[in-house]
Amino acid sequence: MNRFVTAERALRTAAPHELLDAVRRVLVEQYAAESVELFMADYGLSVLQPVSVLPHTADPVPVHSSPAGRAFGAQEPYVECAPDGRARTHLPVTVRGDRLGVLTVTMADAEHARKHLDELADVAQVLAHEVVVAERDTDLYLQARRRDRLTLAAEMQWQLLPGRSCTRPEYELGAQLEPAYAIFGDNFDWSATADSLTLYVTNGMGEGTEASLLTNLAVNALRNARRAGLPLADQAALADQAVYAHYRGRSYLSVLMLDFDLATGRARVVDAGSPQMLRLRDGTVERVGFDAQLPLGMFEETDYVAQEFQAEPGDRLLFVSDGVYAVASPEGEAYGDEALTRAIHATRLLPAAEVPRAVLRELTGHRGRPAPDDDALVVCLDWHGS
Repeated sequence: MNRFVTAERALRTAAPHELLDAVRRVLVEQYAAESVELFMADYGLSVLQPVSVLPHTADPVPVHSSPAGRAFGAQEPYVECAPDGRARTHLPVTVRGDRLGVLTVTMADAEHARKHLDELADVAQVLAHEVVVAERDTDLYLQARRRDRLTLAAEMQWQLLPGRSCTRPEYELGAQLEPAYAIFGDNFDWSATADSLTLYVTNGMGEGTEASLLTNLAVNALRNARRAGLPLADQAALADQAVYAHYRGRSYLSVLMLDFDLATGRARVVDAGSPQMLRLRDGTVERVGFDAQLPLGMFEETDYVAQEFQAEPGDRLLFVSDGVYAVASPEGEAYGDEALTRAIHATRLLPAAEVPRAVLRELTGHRGRPAPDDDALVVCLDWHGS
């Protein structure tokens, strides 16, 4: 039996909380590794947190100024050579474009590490799949992602999300929420079939757990309608009824809904509130406006109408909540289209998964203080076409 098959079998048969022990054991035995460490990206995407037993004692690694962070950002293995000749190989732990963290393998010399680089990268990919499955049965990997304690509202929101990035031949997606450890109302959701991509960008009203409960109700109502095979406008109508039935118009939420045909790039769109979409095409940034319709749950039995939009190969679409474009500087100047245009141009060479965090860093500079007053949501969609 070859080494990779041995590693794969060890991971697939390991108990959920013992994945790191299993991969460490097989890499030591089969690849002569000297040490093996697993780091998970934290909710703020600022550090890579080591997987260990609580209370955590190992130090986190910065994403933006470390060899492991380089592998995480570039999504390519990176071999770091030490003065004593040892080599630390940093391998992205990623599943279908969702970047979970980095596996770091230390070997006696760089030549040995590079010889097995492809196999080690495949092992890291298998580990990523197993971590996603294991998270159903253990909190170990979710705890490792936490640099700080999550608020209850944030716990609810992060559990509702599909992931933070996704790639397919037709598109690349990336998204991020801030404040990562205290988010309460904003949300995003996506789902794809062989033929279509559905994307929701939600801007919930209120604060704390009440805002999170409202968003949970609406997103699950949208999913229920989507999974029943209903068209986009009917999905909005069903969610609208569910929210209104519970809150009777006291609480409601804004959502921008898109359903893309993967073969043509043609999209059906329902704009029910405040999330905005900007498009970068051929070097030009412009806001794409749709006919505004009522937020979900504001009135009883609202009818929604889907519009059409055409995405072209090479388009970059950026979706933002009002916690981005309406944020004021210390002088009272709103972030607005001009600043967003600058941010989109400044991040045009980054992959979609990196763009939201980069835009939110720009937003922090404009705001002039680290803690936002409102949720901020950025979703980036790079459209490649079929």
